[in-house]
Amino acid sequence: MNKTLIWTTLGCCLIALAATVQGQNRKPGLWEVTSQVNMSMTGAPQMPAHTAQVCVTQAMIDKYGGPYSNPQAGPCQTSNIVKTPSGMTANLTCSGRMTMTGTIQSTFVDANTVKSTVQMTASMGASGQTMTMTVQATATYKGPDCGDVKPIEIPASK
Repeated sequence: MNKTLIWTTLGCCLIALAATVQGQNRKPGLWEVTSQVNMSMTGAPQMPAHTAQVCVTQAMIDKYGGPYSNPQAGPCQTSNIVKTPSGMTANLTCSGRMTMTGTIQSTFVDANTVKSTVQMTASMGASGQTMTMTVQATATYKGPDCGDVKPIEIPASK
């Protein structure tokens, strides 16, 4: 599996995880998301933990509860979003270079911390090769000022 595909997949999952920074107590501003990806595909390297800064706008909180984007792997859509006082669940579907489907489950630890799990199954185009992956992540609020981190585009929902 080439590194570009792995990083694209990680980017998709990271963005999906960032979408879980939501709820009545979630705050717009800068959030830091640290994630660990585990893949079940022969030859897939163990991915190191990855940390990214995400700028959350009030519009993102109002629509999805947090940030979301169309990753380079192709357009992604969320559906069946269920928000509760203690967390959220949703389905995620992506198309393009690879087709991915999966679920997002998040728990609000407190007003500044969200823990999430994303489970995805991906199909790699013409090769027909499939893999499953699990992403564990923690999002932590850093403050109201995003600095140089720009908000990302909000995609459509099903």
